[in-house]
Amino acid sequence: MSVLFSDAMRLETAGDGVYTGALNEHWTIGPKVHGGAMLALCANAARTEIGVPGVEPIVVSGNFLWAPDPGPLQVFTDVRKRGRRISLVDVELRQGERVAVRAAITLGVPEDDTVPLLSTNPVVPLMTPEPPPGLEPIGPGHPMADVVHLAHGCDIRPSLTTMAPRSDGGPPVIEYWVRPRGAAPDVLFALLCGDVSAPVTFGVNRLGWAPTVQLTAFLRAVPVDGWLRVLCTTTQIGQEWFDEDHVVVDASGRIIVQSRQLALVPAS
Repeated sequence: MSVLFSDAMRLETAGDGVYTGALNEHWTIGPKVHGGAMLALCANAARTEIGVPGVEPIVVSGNFLWAPDPGPLQVFTDVRKRGRRISLVDVELRQGERVAVRAAITLGVPEDDTVPLLSTNPVVPLMTPEPPPGLEPIGPGHPMADVVHLAHGCDIRPSLTTMAPRSDGGPPVIEYWVRPRGAAPDVLFALLCGDVSAPVTFGVNRLGWAPTVQLTAFLRAVPVDGWLRVLCTTTQIGQEWFDEDHVVVDASGRIIVQSRQLALVPAS
């Protein structure tokens, strides 16, 4: 069974804006399909339906209705606007008769490699372009290996020290280095990385399942080959709800993806 990300994103057209695909057990967190992988598949269906070279999913906003099991999926697209600069596509990802994700995809041309007018990039001062020596990938023997099955298709290197509660009581700042196996990262993989981190609730000793309710990601640029650096932070962890932000930066130091999600705090 393939572990390549490109195979996970493969779609077959069924006509009338409907596509079929599959996310196998290598694209799961625990027993359930990973939310970032589902959003990336939705984004790919929207991009395929628009079918304009250079046009990418620059905003992906998804609501998660339930967590499907690994296996076949159907993606239904509804083009709401085909514009010269911006197109809009509504997407439903279903398994059987149940809708798992409802997404609104905005498509356009991402930023090129010119210097931004302004950028407050928080990642470059904190994280080197490549993982620090000795930072272990998730794999056999790693404490996250039994849950993060994405590691079959990705080289994922989390800094475990940034997940633990801070001695000064400050907010968690979680660091990851990620890249797909056997290929360079593309825009769909970068979108997946906007949901790659363990929940920031680890920083307050809430370690259980933290289901995402809504996630919105911005694609700012197309990544270059190399590691993607992911910095995960939060503004507030409430008693019931928490927010989680990801900033994904490529090997050149450019911001590629920004994401924010609202999720449920795990039980104590």
